[in-house]
Amino acid sequence: MFDFPFMLSTVPVLLKAMGTTIWVTLVASIGAALLGFSFEIARRSGRYSGYAMRFVIDFIRSTPILVQIYFFYFVLPQYGVTLPALVIGVFALSLYYSGYLAEVFKAGIDSIPAGQFEAAKSLGLGRLDTTLLIVLPQMLRAVAAPMGNYFVSLLKATPYLAVISVHEMLGTALDIGSETFRYPEPMIAVGIIFLVLALTIAQAVRWLELRLLASLKR
Repeated sequence: MFDFPFMLSTVPVLLKAMGTTIWVTLVASIGAALLGFSFEIARRSGRYSGYAMRFVIDFIRSTPILVQIYFFYFVLPQYGVTLPALVIGVFALSLYYSGYLAEVFKAGIDSIPAGQFEAAKSLGLGRLDTTLLIVLPQMLRAVAAPMGNYFVSLLKATPYLAVISVHEMLGTALDIGSETFRYPEPMIAVGIIFLVLALTIAQAVRWLELRLLASLKR
């Protein structure tokens, strides 16, 4: 029979693990955005680099995230590369979602009028200045919403790290279940916490999107 008081008793323990979940989500989101933007810029830098980056992006997107996590955790040590599970988890999530964000950034950059690039060139701006001063601000206005969707997806992917013993919320809920032989209560509690976090991120992204659109109209 479902034990509601027991579920409430698991919440403080899960909230302690929530710090790890939030930290992983934040760092991996930043890493995914930086990698994805770098991949897209590299894809546009030349013919052969474009072919190479298209292959890399498609490869990242086409392989399951669990395969990538297991590869970094179990295969790399065979070649002398041993990293903490938390570092591997953050890197794997960053790499996996960078492939999707690269496509988001591609659409954002393609939405910028070609005249913007010609104007930057006529002003004598270099590639780096054009990217940082012309491309990046305009692109962010166009991609805020889809970026936010992937950040929410990244949050919901953090439970995958439980398979390599990272003590985020799901891993902690599984530990509670294995110790008490009661799984429904901690699983429902962790599901509710994930729901609240996902809705919070979605609302924050919506607020940011409105602010960016407002700045565009000024």
